[in-house]
Amino acid sequence: MPLPYVLLSAAVSLDGFLDDTGPERLLLSSPADFDRVDDVRASVDAILIGAGTVRADNPRLLVNSPERRAARLAAGRPEYPLKVTVTDSGELDPQANFWHTGGEKLVYTTAKGAERAAALLGDTADVVPLGTDLDWRALLEHLHDVRGVRRLMVEGGGRVHSQLLQQGLADELQLVLAPLLVGDPAAPRLFGPGAYQGGRLRLVETRRIEDVVLMRYEPTAPGTGPAPTAADRHWLRTACELAAQCPPSETAFSVGAVVVAADGTELARGHSREGLDPVVHAEEAALAKTGRADPRLAGATVYSSLEPCARRASRPAPCAELILRAGVRRVVTAWREPDTFVAAADGTGALLDGGAEVVVLPEFEALAKAPNAHLLG
Repeated sequence: MPLPYVLLSAAVSLDGFLDDTGPERLLLSSPADFDRVDDVRASVDAILIGAGTVRADNPRLLVNSPERRAARLAAGRPEYPLKVTVTDSGELDPQANFWHTGGEKLVYTTAKGAERAAALLGDTADVVPLGTDLDWRALLEHLHDVRGVRRLMVEGGGRVHSQLLQQGLADELQLVLAPLLVGDPAAPRLFGPGAYQGGRLRLVETRRIEDVVLMRYEPTAPGTGPAPTAADRHWLRTACELAAQCPPSETAFSVGAVVVAADGTELARGHSREGLDPVVHAEEAALAKTGRADPRLAGATVYSSLEPCARRASRPAPCAELILRAGVRRVVTAWREPDTFVAAADGTGALLDGGAEVVVLPEFEALAKAPNAHLLG
């Protein structure tokens, strides 16, 4: 199921502590960075914080700039983003600023917590029970499918940030580093203990903002099962964008492919008809650039904008077979192959029969089809 783009935002001291350090709240960001955060808030559909942050900080979570609010209205959007909080127990202070400023409010909780939250808040907020336990994927699916949220900003706290990263659901981390040392052993840290995805995050931007530094990171490590991660979506988008580089053809699809190791290292990429070879397929081109004995292939994921072929006339081995021969056992694709050139094509079936796992992300189908529109009628 499609999920919103999830952006985690936080400020930390040099020794790794968050800025909500108690009643005497230490503000780590600079005035210019607060304005940057306001700009980010104005760009998103919803802002989420944990109930602990509501209690500790009593934030308003507003877009403060009148010009940015006016721009949202001019674009047909609500003046303020939807405000969202998450609570196991439903214990929420109905007098908190969160409920009495800005636009719509939404609470996600457990079935038991929903009774308590509804009794406390009345019609101040919509309360959505998620079952016996809080399920982050179900929460994000509901935000996307029911509330129309395409871009979600998460401002804390550390427990919320930790869980989203641990479950591979965060698309981006925006981290501001302040030139301060807190030294308080009781101060909260940005991330808690637990099992995080392996691999290094990709640094996509650094920016000096007065005396603080903004760093933007993206996860790179592929998922390990049928549930797609944020990194899976990133790599599949990359594969779909590669398809646009294919030389045009009236007799073959334009496809892009990327091979990514379990730690997020890109091993190779390729696209159809690459290198003046009129019949090479994207997965074939990418795999040809990897070492056949590379042990990382056994844990790698192949991302292909189109389902790998199970039959072909141009070469003896179809791409599904090449993937299995390479030892790859996980494939993520956007689009099942239509009958345009091969009737009843079933690369997915061939991969499954060979012991591979196949994940299809239909939200990328339109992007994968775009360079092939002339073939689809």
